[in-house]
This record gives sequence, C-alpha cells and structure tokens, in this order.
Amino acid sequence: METVRVLVTGGAGYIGSHTCKALAAAGHTPIVYDNLRTGHAWAVKWGPLEHGDINDLASLSDVMRRHRPDAVINFAALAYVGESVARPDFYYQTNTAGMITLMQAMRLHDVGAIVLSSSCATYGIPARIPIAEDTPQGPINPYGRSKRMAEEIMSDVCFAYGLGGIALRYFNAAGADSDGELGEEHHPETHLIPLVLQAAAGLRPHISIFGGDYDTPDGTCIRDYIHVTDLASAHVAALSKCRSGEFSAYNLGTGRGSSIADVIACARAITGKAIVTQPEGRRLGDPPVLVADASLARKTFGWSPAHSDLENVIKDAWAWMTIHRARVAPGD
Repeated sequence: METVRVLVTGGAGYIGSHTCKALAAAGHTPIVYDNLRTGHAWAVKWGPLEHGDINDLASLSDVMRRHRPDAVINFAALAYVGESVARPDFYYQTNTAGMITLMQAMRLHDVGAIVLSSSCATYGIPARIPIAEDTPQGPINPYGRSKRMAEEIMSDVCFAYGLGGIALRYFNAAGADSDGELGEEHHPETHLIPLVLQAAAGLRPHISIFGGDYDTPDGTCIRDYIHVTDLASAHVAALSKCRSGEFSAYNLGTGRGSSIADVIACARAITGKAIVTQPEGRRLGDPPVLVADASLARKTFGWSPAHSDLENVIKDAWAWMTIHRARVAPGD
C-alpha cells in the first residue's frame, strides 16, 4: 500500500491512538482530529493534533484543506451504553449526525475513502453464535442503533457519490500497547478487564459480577476479547481495501470466548492479587455469549489477531496500569 495521509477523527482516544501508532509504523501520516472530551492530548505522538468537533463542518473543512488527507478513519463517537439510554439525543448527534457532517466534508475536499469504527452492539442479542456479518442487526440500545445508522448513512453516501467505505464491527477491545506508550484510560471506566485490574491494584474494593446463572459453563457471561494492537492493525489493513462506490462491513474478534470468571482467574494469576468479587443481579440486555466469526476479515485483509491471547491482553493492561501510566501527567 502506498503512503497516505489519514485524518483520524477521535485519534486521541483509546483505539484511535493505537491506530495512529500503527499507521506511522506502516509509513503513513496520521492527522488527529479530536475535541478531547474523552481523548487525551498525551496520546497524540505520531502526527499533528487538530482540536475540533465531529459536528463542526467549518472546522473539519479547514483541517482537510490544510492537511489534504487521502483517507479518513473515524473513531469520533460516544460509547457508554447506559449513558446512551439516558441521553439518546447526545448519542445520535455525535455518532450519527457526526457521520453526515464528516462525509460532507470529505466530499467537499475530494477525500475518497473512509474506515468506520463500528461495534458488535449493532447486532443486539444475536440469533446465533458465533456472530457473522450476515447475522441480523437488531441493536437494543441507542448506542448500538446510532452505530447501525452511521453504517447505513456511510453505505448510502458511498454508493451515491463514489466513495469507498468499510465498517469494522469489533467485539471487546482490551489490552494496551506492549511498548508502554499507550493504554486504556477512560473516565468513568466501564470495561471489565481494567475494572478487574483496578480491584487488583486496590483502586476499588471489589469487582461486581452481574449474573452467575447464565447458560454458560461457569454461569458467567462470555465475551470475545481482542487486543487493541490487533484492532489497530486491522484498521491499517482496511484502508487498502476501500473501493470506490462500495461499502462493506467486517467483524473483528478472535473467535474465542472468555467468561468473566476466566478473566478474573487469569488476572489473579498475573497480578498475584486476591481480587475480591461481589455477585450482583443480571443486567438488562446482557447476552450470555458474544463471540465473533471474523473469518471474512482474515480472508479479505490477510489479518489475524496476533496479540489477543487472554493472558497477553491482561499482562499488557496490567503493565500499563502499574508501570507505564505513572509517566503521564495527571489530568492531561
């Protein structure tokens, strides 16, 4: 793939920043566009940072005019399911209307390719496991619906105006950069693995287990955890597969599921900490099992998750939390 300039909206966030590192390692130039509402300036290390909002057409146009990107990778989104239920308009404005604004700017400046950070939340409670791309999409919350709508908008615009678009629907992003330059830093934190490790580090008194009576081998929910470095490499690979006038979607996952109990047992072994657990009732809408069929991405991109063994995921996340994070200025 030839060297390209890539506008990475939301590139100061968790997956976006890891993707910027992967882009730079592949010889490309990432230009980060982020409002820093949930992203971090310290995570922007491989190209310029432009401060702006995904819904600001004038700002996006100015950045595209000055930097002349060849492609866009869009990570600019809100991603808390509970918040989406409480503030659905906020989610549709950012995740859905923001896609319209971004693609308008792309058309104004002849940017012909886009890769969208999408989600397995577009499937809702799946009819079958593992989940393939032809599994019916039935999202059960505004977050999932906002992502599905963004995909539909992207598809229609690509067909109408000759843009090339790929949506990457990933499962449970986890882990941290093995070099210690980047890691997961959310406020508030809602992802299982960092919550478990916070309990191990004494930053919270326990880890809550929501439901222990699911129809799974140990009674706890099973999820497909994929290392953030593997997600980043998939975004880089997807850029070269964008085709004018076409839209396609791909799952990103390992095809292997780990239960909550598996995660806690692995974290105990790696950290040497007891990790107190507290049983809670089931959360509404939590499917027992979510595991990806990512064979289409493997076939199309020649991509495979090389870092996503659960032990490696937790080891890298623990190193970030306990060693590398201390280098980052608090509050930055």
